[in-house]
Amino acid sequence: MSDDPTPVRQARPPAGPEEGAASRRGLRPGLGDRQMSMIAIGGVIGAGLFVGTGSVVHKAGPAALLAYAASGLLVIMVMRMLAELSVASPRTGSFASYAAREFGGWMGMAIGWLYTYAWWVTVGVEAVIGGGLVHRLLPSVPAWAAALLFMLVLTASNLAAVRAFGELEYWFALVKVAAIVLFIGLGLAAIAGALPGVPAPGTDNLLGQGGFAPHGWYALLPAALVATFAFNGAEVVTIAAGEARRPAEAVRRAIRSTVLRILVFYIGSVAVIVTLLPHGEAGIDESPYSAVLGRLGIPHADLIMDLVVLVAVLSCLNAGIYTSSRMAYALAAGGEAPRLLARSNASGVPVPAVLAAGLAGLLTACANYFFSTDAVFDFLVASSGSVIVLLYLCIAATQIRARGRAEREGRGLPVRMWGHPYLPWAVVAVLAGLFALLALDPETRRSLLLTLAVAAVAVTAGLIRQRRRRQSPADPGRSAPPQGGTP
Repeated sequence: MSDDPTPVRQARPPAGPEEGAASRRGLRPGLGDRQMSMIAIGGVIGAGLFVGTGSVVHKAGPAALLAYAASGLLVIMVMRMLAELSVASPRTGSFASYAAREFGGWMGMAIGWLYTYAWWVTVGVEAVIGGGLVHRLLPSVPAWAAALLFMLVLTASNLAAVRAFGELEYWFALVKVAAIVLFIGLGLAAIAGALPGVPAPGTDNLLGQGGFAPHGWYALLPAALVATFAFNGAEVVTIAAGEARRPAEAVRRAIRSTVLRILVFYIGSVAVIVTLLPHGEAGIDESPYSAVLGRLGIPHADLIMDLVVLVAVLSCLNAGIYTSSRMAYALAAGGEAPRLLARSNASGVPVPAVLAAGLAGLLTACANYFFSTDAVFDFLVASSGSVIVLLYLCIAATQIRARGRAEREGRGLPVRMWGHPYLPWAVVAVLAGLFALLALDPETRRSLLLTLAVAAVAVTAGLIRQRRRRQSPADPGRSAPPQGGTP
């Protein structure tokens, strides 16, 4: 990605609802460039890449490459729009703050709470998955005990300091990057016939067994839908920017390199998979990475991938506690959540918000322990499953409106979305198409309806809150702690 050649010096924007008197205690900038870069990488590489890829290949065959390319392009467009907003005004509230600024407090509150809710559920889900992985590796360790340990350790690290979160995420991301790079390296060697005892596959798996799109080109649509959800988390770096030492530069650099990360980590690794693995052997529940490594004769392939997936799960769990706590903090500082969540300690850690995230994760995990998966736990997962599409739509709408206002006011922007307003409106159209796919697909229809029901509750609460604010102009919730890293 390339930015405008001459950066434009920005005037400080009016304080958002989550910013206030400098004398109050608030977040502190504690994330360096090294950590911000890895947070951005870790946000893109999730457990969905290592496990969910099998479902995409199973649905589309080798044409899964096109599904990931199309979904990756959509995410790149959305992240570029978010970069335009974030570089000009880095805030912990990120897209929720910008939505409140452009459309009113009701929208900021709605999307902020939806996002927080989705991450709270994700924290619990990842804890359960991580506990299950540990139990599989060490049968003597109960899954619930491992899940509880993960929750306690990662909540404690988030309570220590933002540097602790950043350092953990750095090493988690480094392991994921190393695993993918090694996988691609081994795969390319096998494709070239350079691995002893492994014959070069040629194009047998790419074009044989029914061709490049063995299930028809229509199968690309549900496959692309699954692939889109794999990119969830790319926006985390814009939330962490509120505590970066150089927020604008960190966001600019992270978003700019999103294209490279998607090309290498997703397109590159998926290309290796569909070239080396017959699509019929790509299981829905089994990692295709394990299957490929097994075909290459790598000993203990399943164990290696289980460990890599565990790291990815812990990374997501760590990021979930951090991200949901910062969004809850921003909401509370803007008067859209209990004011207790806007408190922070001398180190700049929003302790109540972090504890709320940890407690939400524990409750979600406990729901799976005490109730059947088809009951509470399944409802929680389904009701938050489509939030990412709503989030992308919110970002696109906010960028379109903010860009129009900036042009009317004659303000320059350090980063600009390409092809405005045509590409942003094209993104909106694609996202509308995703909603249609979610509604038409029997496997995702229930999740969409539950997510929309939760969204309706959030919007209603936001509208009620905004109406009360208009009736009471002197709302104490408008004054709030300052954020570190805000220029």
